[in-house]
Amino acid sequence: MDEQQGFEWSDRYLLGHPAMDDTHREFVELVNALLTVDAGDLESALAEFARHAEAHFEQENRWMETDGFPARDCHVDEHNKVLASVREVQEELANGNVQLVRDLAVALMDWFPAHADYMDSALSTWLVKRSHGGRPLVLRRGVGKV
Repeated sequence: MDEQQGFEWSDRYLLGHPAMDDTHREFVELVNALLTVDAGDLESALAEFARHAEAHFEQENRWMETDGFPARDCHVDEHNKVLASVREVQEELANGNVQLVRDLAVALMDWFPAHADYMDSALSTWLVKRSHGGRPLVLRRGVGKV
């Protein structure tokens, strides 16, 4: 495999819901670890990512359930598909398939921006509107500069 570039946090991922934004920063850091750690550390990096993903998605699922988010089923379905993929890759890694972990990390790096832009952005807006009566305020540094 060619050396994989990492996955870096960008303010373009900010959604204006601090708890969600913090969780997303951690998501990016852990995917980056899957892309960049030595092969000998992949098992622990994947286990850490799996724990994060379960807690991350459960938190968002709770918010959606508690606040009656209308697009909940589609959002939860995406979470469940990611978790199923992570579990399958954990099984494959146990059988020595290191490359599949890197492939998962690339897929997550490709999946996350659109998921955040559409699914999580809508959830963030819904939560902030219900709690504060308005849309989230998002200040993004260095995004959109020419």
